[in-house]
Amino acid sequence: MQFGIIGGGSWATALAKILTDSGNTIHWFIRNEDSIHYFKKRKHNPHYLSTAYFNPAQLQLTTDINAVIEASDVIVIAVPSAYVEDALMQVSAEKWINKKIVSAVKGITPTKNQLLHEYLAETVQFPLNNYFTLLGPCHAEEVAAEKLSYLTFSGADEAETAAIAACFKTDYINTVVNTDVVGVQYAAVMKNIYALGAGIAHGLEYGDNFLSVYIANCANEMGGFLEKIAPGTCIQKNYTASVYLGDLLVTCYSLFSRNRTFGNMLGKGYSVKSAQLELNMLPEGYFASKCIYKTNNTVMAKMPIASAIYLILWEQLPAEDGFKQIESFLI
Repeated sequence: MQFGIIGGGSWATALAKILTDSGNTIHWFIRNEDSIHYFKKRKHNPHYLSTAYFNPAQLQLTTDINAVIEASDVIVIAVPSAYVEDALMQVSAEKWINKKIVSAVKGITPTKNQLLHEYLAETVQFPLNNYFTLLGPCHAEEVAAEKLSYLTFSGADEAETAAIAACFKTDYINTVVNTDVVGVQYAAVMKNIYALGAGIAHGLEYGDNFLSVYIANCANEMGGFLEKIAPGTCIQKNYTASVYLGDLLVTCYSLFSRNRTFGNMLGKGYSVKSAQLELNMLPEGYFASKCIYKTNNTVMAKMPIASAIYLILWEQLPAEDGFKQIESFLI
Protein backbone atom coordinates (compact mmCIF):
# COMPACT_ATOMS: atom_id res chain seq x y z
CA MET A 1 0.00 0.00 0.00
CA GLN A 2 1.11 3.53 -0.78
CA PHE A 3 0.39 5.88 2.13
CA GLY A 4 -0.33 9.58 2.05
CA ILE A 5 -0.56 11.95 5.01
CA ILE A 6 -2.52 15.19 5.15
CA GLY A 7 -1.37 17.45 7.96
CA GLY A 8 1.87 18.93 9.24
CA GLY A 9 1.37 19.09 13.01
CA SER A 10 2.70 16.96 15.84
CA TRP A 11 0.21 14.10 15.41
CA ALA A 12 0.77 13.96 11.65
CA THR A 13 4.53 13.97 12.25
CA ALA A 14 4.23 11.14 14.79
CA LEU A 15 2.22 9.05 12.33
CA ALA A 16 4.76 9.76 9.59
CA LYS A 17 7.49 8.50 11.92
CA ILE A 18 5.54 5.32 12.64
CA LEU A 19 4.91 4.60 8.96
CA THR A 20 8.49 5.25 7.89
CA ASP A 21 9.90 3.27 10.82
CA SER A 22 7.76 0.33 9.68
CA GLY A 23 9.40 0.56 6.24
CA ASN A 24 6.94 2.63 4.22
CA THR A 25 7.64 5.49 1.84
CA ILE A 26 5.02 8.19 2.34
CA HIS A 27 3.52 11.02 0.30
CA TRP A 28 3.06 13.93 2.69
CA PHE A 29 1.04 17.10 2.25
CA ILE A 30 2.49 20.00 4.24
CA ARG A 31 0.93 23.40 3.62
CA ASN A 32 4.06 25.55 4.00
CA GLU A 33 6.80 25.45 1.34
CA ASP A 34 9.39 26.84 3.77
CA SER A 35 8.70 23.97 6.15
CA ILE A 36 9.31 21.49 3.34
CA HIS A 37 12.65 23.11 2.47
CA TYR A 38 13.67 22.99 6.13
CA PHE A 39 12.52 19.36 6.38
CA LYS A 40 14.62 18.32 3.40
CA LYS A 41 17.70 20.12 4.72
CA ARG A 42 17.49 19.24 8.43
CA LYS A 43 15.55 15.94 8.20
CA HIS A 44 13.00 16.88 10.85
CA ASN A 45 9.86 18.97 11.20
CA PRO A 46 10.86 22.57 12.02
CA HIS A 47 7.84 23.18 14.26
CA TYR A 48 6.78 19.85 15.78
CA LEU A 49 8.55 16.84 17.31
CA SER A 50 11.97 18.16 16.37
CA THR A 51 13.63 15.11 17.95
CA ALA A 52 12.05 12.81 15.35
CA TYR A 53 14.44 12.48 12.40
CA PHE A 54 13.52 11.03 9.02
CA ASN A 55 15.24 9.38 6.09
CA PRO A 56 14.56 11.80 3.19
CA ALA A 57 14.44 8.86 0.76
CA GLN A 58 11.21 7.75 2.46
CA LEU A 59 9.48 11.13 2.13
CA GLN A 60 7.69 12.64 -0.85
CA LEU A 61 6.87 16.11 0.49
CA THR A 62 4.57 18.51 -1.35
CA THR A 63 2.23 21.46 -0.91
CA ASP A 64 -0.14 19.88 -3.48
CA ILE A 65 -2.83 17.93 -1.62
CA ASN A 66 -4.22 16.47 -4.85
CA ALA A 67 -0.82 15.06 -5.79
CA VAL A 68 -0.67 13.23 -2.46
CA ILE A 69 -4.12 11.72 -2.96
CA GLU A 70 -3.40 10.67 -6.53
CA ALA A 71 -0.17 8.91 -5.50
CA SER A 72 -1.64 7.11 -2.48
CA ASP A 73 -3.85 4.09 -1.87
CA VAL A 74 -4.47 4.99 1.77
CA ILE A 75 -4.68 8.61 2.92
CA VAL A 76 -4.19 9.40 6.59
CA ILE A 77 -5.98 12.62 7.56
CA ALA A 78 -4.33 14.19 10.62
CA VAL A 79 -5.63 17.75 10.58
CA PRO A 80 -7.29 19.41 13.61
CA SER A 81 -11.05 19.22 13.25
CA ALA A 82 -11.38 23.01 13.10
CA TYR A 83 -9.39 23.08 9.85
CA VAL A 84 -10.26 19.79 8.17
CA GLU A 85 -13.06 21.24 6.03
CA ASP A 86 -10.75 23.93 4.61
CA ALA A 87 -8.08 21.33 3.84
CA LEU A 88 -10.42 18.92 2.06
CA MET A 89 -12.44 21.42 0.06
CA GLN A 90 -9.50 21.60 -2.35
CA VAL A 91 -10.17 17.98 -3.39
CA SER A 92 -12.90 17.03 -5.87
CA ALA A 93 -15.07 13.96 -5.35
CA GLU A 94 -13.46 12.08 -8.25
CA LYS A 95 -10.05 12.13 -6.53
CA TRP A 96 -11.40 9.95 -3.71
CA ILE A 97 -12.68 7.13 -5.93
CA ASN A 98 -11.14 3.77 -4.91
CA LYS A 99 -9.11 5.43 -2.16
CA LYS A 100 -9.10 4.43 1.50
CA ILE A 101 -9.14 7.05 4.24
CA VAL A 102 -7.71 6.62 7.72
CA SER A 103 -8.98 9.36 9.99
CA ALA A 104 -6.70 10.53 12.78
CA VAL A 105 -9.00 13.51 13.44
CA LYS A 106 -10.11 13.76 17.05
CA GLY A 107 -12.99 16.15 16.69
CA ILE A 108 -16.16 17.18 14.87
CA THR A 109 -16.32 19.41 11.80
CA PRO A 110 -17.31 22.81 13.21
CA THR A 111 -19.67 24.17 10.56
CA LYS A 112 -21.64 20.96 9.95
CA ASN A 113 -21.28 19.38 13.41
CA GLN A 114 -20.41 16.02 11.83
CA LEU A 115 -17.88 13.26 12.31
CA LEU A 116 -15.44 13.09 9.42
CA HIS A 117 -17.05 10.06 7.76
CA GLU A 118 -20.45 11.83 7.84
CA TYR A 119 -18.94 14.96 6.33
CA LEU A 120 -17.23 12.95 3.56
CA ALA A 121 -20.37 10.95 2.82
CA GLU A 122 -22.38 14.15 2.41
CA THR A 123 -19.85 16.19 0.43
CA VAL A 124 -18.11 13.62 -1.80
CA GLN A 125 -20.26 10.48 -1.34
CA PHE A 126 -17.35 8.64 0.26
CA PRO A 127 -18.33 5.05 1.23
CA LEU A 128 -18.07 3.95 4.86
CA ASN A 129 -16.47 0.64 3.82
CA ASN A 130 -13.36 2.55 2.70
CA TYR A 131 -13.18 4.62 5.88
CA PHE A 132 -11.12 3.70 8.94
CA THR A 133 -10.17 5.44 12.16
CA LEU A 134 -6.84 5.57 14.00
CA LEU A 135 -6.98 6.54 17.67
CA GLY A 136 -4.99 6.32 20.90
CA PRO A 137 -4.26 6.48 23.75
CA CYS A 138 -1.11 7.79 22.14
CA HIS A 139 0.60 11.15 22.64
CA ALA A 140 2.81 12.31 19.78
CA GLU A 141 5.65 13.20 22.15
CA GLU A 142 5.92 9.62 23.40
CA VAL A 143 5.90 8.30 19.83
CA ALA A 144 8.86 10.58 19.11
CA ALA A 145 10.61 9.11 22.14
CA GLU A 146 9.70 5.58 20.96
CA LYS A 147 7.89 4.72 24.20
CA LEU A 148 5.62 1.71 23.82
CA SER A 149 2.15 2.86 22.74
CA TYR A 150 -1.06 1.29 21.45
CA LEU A 151 -3.12 2.43 18.47
CA THR A 152 -6.68 1.24 17.86
CA PHE A 153 -7.90 0.97 14.26
CA SER A 154 -11.63 0.76 13.57
CA GLY A 155 -13.40 -0.15 10.35
CA ALA A 156 -16.50 -1.89 9.06
CA ASP A 157 -14.41 -4.73 7.58
CA GLU A 158 -12.30 -6.27 10.33
CA ALA A 159 -9.87 -8.06 7.97
CA GLU A 160 -9.27 -4.91 5.91
CA THR A 161 -8.82 -2.91 9.10
CA ALA A 162 -6.26 -5.40 10.38
CA ALA A 163 -4.31 -5.20 7.10
CA ILE A 164 -4.00 -1.43 7.42
CA ALA A 165 -3.18 -1.64 11.13
CA ALA A 166 -0.32 -4.05 10.38
CA CYS A 167 1.42 -1.33 8.36
CA PHE A 168 1.71 0.78 11.53
CA LYS A 169 3.20 -1.90 13.79
CA THR A 170 6.75 -1.24 15.02
CA ASP A 171 8.89 -2.18 18.01
CA TYR A 172 7.25 0.65 19.95
CA ILE A 173 3.71 0.56 18.48
CA ASN A 174 1.21 -2.21 19.07
CA THR A 175 -2.09 -2.17 17.18
CA VAL A 176 -5.62 -3.16 18.17
CA VAL A 177 -8.62 -3.63 15.85
CA ASN A 178 -12.31 -3.07 16.49
CA THR A 179 -15.43 -2.33 14.42
CA ASP A 180 -17.04 0.49 16.43
CA VAL A 181 -16.34 3.22 13.87
CA VAL A 182 -18.88 5.71 15.21
CA GLY A 183 -18.35 5.03 18.91
CA VAL A 184 -14.57 5.39 18.93
CA GLN A 185 -14.79 8.72 17.12
CA TYR A 186 -17.25 10.15 19.62
CA ALA A 187 -15.15 8.79 22.49
CA ALA A 188 -12.13 10.65 21.06
CA VAL A 189 -14.20 13.84 20.92
CA MET A 190 -15.59 13.52 24.43
CA LYS A 191 -12.35 12.65 26.23
CA ASN A 192 -11.01 16.05 25.16
CA ILE A 193 -13.96 17.79 26.84
CA TYR A 194 -13.46 15.85 30.05
CA ALA A 195 -9.70 16.44 29.99
CA LEU A 196 -10.30 20.15 29.69
CA GLY A 197 -12.50 19.84 32.75
CA ALA A 198 -9.78 17.88 34.56
CA GLY A 199 -7.42 20.76 33.88
CA ILE A 200 -9.93 23.25 35.24
CA ALA A 201 -10.26 21.14 38.41
CA HIS A 202 -6.48 21.11 38.83
CA GLY A 203 -6.33 24.87 38.35
CA LEU A 204 -9.02 25.24 41.02
CA GLU A 205 -6.74 23.21 43.34
CA TYR A 206 -8.86 20.10 43.61
CA GLY A 207 -6.69 17.12 44.54
CA ASP A 208 -6.08 13.66 43.14
CA ASN A 209 -8.88 12.15 45.25
CA PHE A 210 -11.45 14.40 43.62
CA LEU A 211 -9.94 13.93 40.16
CA SER A 212 -10.24 10.15 40.38
CA VAL A 213 -13.94 10.48 41.25
CA TYR A 214 -14.42 13.04 38.49
CA ILE A 215 -12.82 10.83 35.81
CA ALA A 216 -14.76 7.74 36.93
CA ASN A 217 -17.98 9.70 36.51
CA CYS A 218 -16.82 11.04 33.14
CA ALA A 219 -16.25 7.47 31.94
CA ASN A 220 -19.77 6.53 33.01
CA GLU A 221 -21.27 9.62 31.37
CA MET A 222 -19.37 8.97 28.15
CA GLY A 223 -20.57 5.35 28.04
CA GLY A 224 -24.18 6.45 28.40
CA PHE A 225 -23.82 8.91 25.53
CA LEU A 226 -22.11 6.32 23.29
CA GLU A 227 -24.89 3.80 23.91
CA LYS A 228 -27.42 6.35 22.68
CA ILE A 229 -25.45 7.87 19.77
CA ALA A 230 -24.10 4.60 18.34
CA PRO A 231 -26.48 1.76 19.31
CA GLY A 232 -25.80 -1.57 17.65
CA THR A 233 -22.71 -0.40 15.73
CA CYS A 234 -20.46 -2.96 17.38
CA ILE A 235 -21.40 -6.41 18.68
CA GLN A 236 -18.75 -6.54 21.41
CA LYS A 237 -18.40 -3.12 23.01
CA ASN A 238 -16.01 -2.78 25.91
CA TYR A 239 -15.86 0.78 27.18
CA THR A 240 -13.01 -0.12 29.53
CA ALA A 241 -10.79 -0.82 26.49
CA SER A 242 -7.84 1.43 25.73
CA VAL A 243 -9.50 3.41 22.93
CA TYR A 244 -12.30 4.48 25.30
CA LEU A 245 -11.19 4.49 28.96
CA GLY A 246 -7.45 4.46 28.27
CA ASP A 247 -7.58 7.51 26.03
CA LEU A 248 -9.79 9.30 28.56
CA LEU A 249 -7.31 8.60 31.36
CA VAL A 250 -4.18 9.69 29.55
CA THR A 251 -5.79 12.86 28.21
CA CYS A 252 -7.02 13.81 31.68
CA TYR A 253 -3.75 13.04 33.49
CA SER A 254 -0.86 13.57 31.07
CA LEU A 255 1.19 16.76 31.10
CA PHE A 256 1.39 16.37 27.30
CA SER A 257 -2.38 16.94 27.09
CA ARG A 258 -3.14 20.31 25.52
CA ASN A 259 -6.72 20.12 26.73
CA ARG A 260 -5.64 19.59 30.33
CA THR A 261 -3.09 22.41 30.07
CA PHE A 262 -5.69 24.80 28.63
CA GLY A 263 -8.22 23.87 31.29
CA ASN A 264 -5.64 24.35 34.04
CA MET A 265 -5.20 27.96 32.92
CA LEU A 266 -8.96 28.54 32.99
CA GLY A 267 -9.11 27.13 36.49
CA LYS A 268 -6.39 29.55 37.55
CA GLY A 269 -8.48 32.47 36.33
CA TYR A 270 -7.48 32.98 32.70
CA SER A 271 -10.23 33.83 30.25
CA VAL A 272 -10.61 31.62 27.15
CA LYS A 273 -9.11 34.41 25.04
CA SER A 274 -6.12 35.00 27.30
CA ALA A 275 -5.39 31.27 27.56
CA GLN A 276 -5.58 31.04 23.77
CA LEU A 277 -3.08 33.89 23.38
CA GLU A 278 -0.75 32.40 25.99
CA LEU A 279 -0.70 28.92 24.41
CA ASN A 280 -1.19 30.07 20.79
CA MET A 281 -3.99 27.55 20.24
CA LEU A 282 -7.50 26.48 21.11
CA PRO A 283 -7.63 22.77 22.02
CA GLU A 284 -9.99 20.24 20.46
CA GLY A 285 -12.04 20.09 23.66
CA TYR A 286 -13.06 23.73 23.35
CA PHE A 287 -14.82 23.23 20.02
CA ALA A 288 -15.97 19.72 20.94
CA SER A 289 -17.86 20.96 24.00
CA LYS A 290 -20.17 23.07 21.84
CA CYS A 291 -20.60 20.37 19.19
CA ILE A 292 -21.50 17.69 21.75
CA TYR A 293 -23.83 20.08 23.59
CA LYS A 294 -25.73 20.68 20.35
CA THR A 295 -25.74 16.99 19.42
CA ASN A 296 -27.07 15.99 22.81
CA ASN A 297 -30.11 18.23 22.33
CA THR A 298 -31.24 15.44 20.00
CA VAL A 299 -29.67 12.43 21.72
CA MET A 300 -30.86 13.46 25.19
CA ALA A 301 -28.27 11.51 27.17
CA LYS A 302 -27.63 12.48 30.79
CA MET A 303 -24.48 14.58 30.52
CA PRO A 304 -24.25 17.03 33.43
CA ILE A 305 -20.44 17.09 33.44
CA ALA A 306 -20.07 17.87 29.74
CA SER A 307 -22.89 20.42 30.02
CA ALA A 308 -21.20 22.22 32.92
CA ILE A 309 -17.92 22.39 31.00
CA TYR A 310 -19.77 23.80 27.98
CA LEU A 311 -21.30 26.51 30.18
CA ILE A 312 -17.88 27.41 31.58
CA LEU A 313 -16.30 27.63 28.12
CA TRP A 314 -19.08 29.23 26.11
CA GLU A 315 -21.59 30.86 28.49
CA GLN A 316 -19.18 32.53 30.95
CA LEU A 317 -20.24 30.38 33.91
CA PRO A 318 -17.49 30.91 36.54
CA ALA A 319 -15.33 27.80 36.81
CA GLU A 320 -15.81 27.66 40.59
CA ASP A 321 -19.60 27.66 40.19
CA GLY A 322 -19.49 25.04 37.44
CA PHE A 323 -17.47 22.66 39.57
CA LYS A 324 -19.64 23.26 42.62
CA GLN A 325 -22.48 21.98 40.43
CA ILE A 326 -20.38 18.99 39.32
CA GLU A 327 -19.47 18.19 42.95
CA SER A 328 -23.12 17.77 43.86
CA PHE A 329 -23.89 14.77 41.64
CA LEU A 330 -20.62 12.78 41.51
CA ILE A 331 -20.85 9.25 42.88
